[in-house]
Amino acid sequence: MRIAVIGTGGVGGYFGARLSEAGEDVTFIARGAHLEAMKNKGLAIHSPLGNMHLDKIQCTDDPSTIAPVDIVMIAVKLWATNEAIEAARPLLSEGTGIISFQNGILAEELLLKAFTKTHAMGGVANIAALIEEPGVIRHNGTMASLFFGELDNESSSRSKLLLEACEKANITASIPEDINRAIWEKYIRLVTMAAMTTICRMPIGPIRNDTDTRSLLTQILSEIIAVAKAKGIKFSADVVAEQLSIIDSYPPSMVASMCGDLRRGYRLELPWFSGTVTNLGKDFNIPTPANAFVYSALKLFENGKPEEAQI
Repeated sequence: MRIAVIGTGGVGGYFGARLSEAGEDVTFIARGAHLEAMKNKGLAIHSPLGNMHLDKIQCTDDPSTIAPVDIVMIAVKLWATNEAIEAARPLLSEGTGIISFQNGILAEELLLKAFTKTHAMGGVANIAALIEEPGVIRHNGTMASLFFGELDNESSSRSKLLLEACEKANITASIPEDINRAIWEKYIRLVTMAAMTTICRMPIGPIRNDTDTRSLLTQILSEIIAVAKAKGIKFSADVVAEQLSIIDSYPPSMVASMCGDLRRGYRLELPWFSGTVTNLGKDFNIPTPANAFVYSALKLFENGKPEEAQI
């Protein structure tokens, strides 16, 4: 398959490299020092699932130089979604699928608005990875999987071809029965993990073992589920217990990337996490006090560390 990866950070870099190594025609769209390093030295992946180094890769900061592709994988930070959508336009042919493997639940609506269901698809990436240095991706842990499919959950040849490409690359992947539910299930855990590990400045282990912090964690998670149900997402009757069980299975040392972003003084995806949950709660008249608290507590850091910060 011809695949374009917009955003060559932890998600796009890792999965794009695996697909490229397996023989797929992958082009990475990146910029800055990371792009220059890839042009000069290739792309290295350091992973418990196997290290690899692609000496020569196709990479550019100008999508207009790339011929149309079969699949566009969007893996940028959420604030760069509209920019990624514009970057994707030159890459389209009649059957091109565009999949967001980002963290939120709003990208699919933006893709549908920009491209309609002719091109827009849904996706979920589960991985803890980051740019360790320009040209190097560090994968932490062994979790690395992709879920994707058409937003109307209909079968399609492009979904099947991408699944075959993932299997060839030894990437754990599947086409779920309901991709929209899969997107929300990840969002439930992601927002909960981001909220708790960031406001506590702690990994998940101590948080879930303390009675008071576990209670707040459960409230945050339950509010997100209530909002999702109002949006029409269908869950099992035991969804709260199921999602808590998954969080309980995470390594005790696990922290959300937003916690690391706060520590390093970077911009936060907070408005797309607890901020979005709070806004949707207002839209549907559903109380979301725990998520509103998280948003308020971290809001002054959402654009990076302010000069007045005492941390």
